[in-house]
Amino acid sequence: MPEAPATRPSLLVRLRDMQDHQAWSQFVEVYAPLIYGYARKRGLQDADAADLTQSCLRRVAAHVGSLEYDPRVGTFRGWLFTIVRNQLRDYFEQSQRRCRGSGDSGVQEALNASAAPEANADEAWEREYRRNLLAWAAEQVRSNVQDTTWQAFWQTAVEGKAGKDVAASLRLSTAAVYLAKSRVMSRLRQLIREVQDSQEERL
Repeated sequence: MPEAPATRPSLLVRLRDMQDHQAWSQFVEVYAPLIYGYARKRGLQDADAADLTQSCLRRVAAHVGSLEYDPRVGTFRGWLFTIVRNQLRDYFEQSQRRCRGSGDSGVQEALNASAAPEANADEAWEREYRRNLLAWAAEQVRSNVQDTTWQAFWQTAVEGKAGKDVAASLRLSTAAVYLAKSRVMSRLRQLIREVQDSQEERL
């Protein structure tokens, strides 16, 4: 599997061009599930989490073109988390106002608990980010390799089976199993690095 060209523009740079549909498609594939899952784990129902995700993506689209590089501001990934956090805050504030109008104290208590600031919100965001990024990369790689190649990787790297046992079940040589594992892992690292490099760029 060939390496991506060293001169390939980063995802962040490409997002500034609203006509770069491939970049925007990749961005949505990686980050929509992340934002949605993060919102769901903070108590939002399916429809509300989906709405919040769309709102965050619209804000990115509206402002990414005007971002200026400034090492004092922080990373793109941090900027994105700020958008998500602000949208969540607005959602809970609006929900509390509606709840106060209804007079339902039970719902009010639930909202107060959900809206309470998390001491480790940044860590939770990072965990979700890493998990979603790996899931996205795995899906990309799996759709572009033969099933036996994927199974050789999955059974040895994820399930922890011995190479010789996997080789016997897949009717491959042990060397072929480890070669397949190495190729898949290399491609996974490449895809993850491409996205992470964009997220670590300083604004």
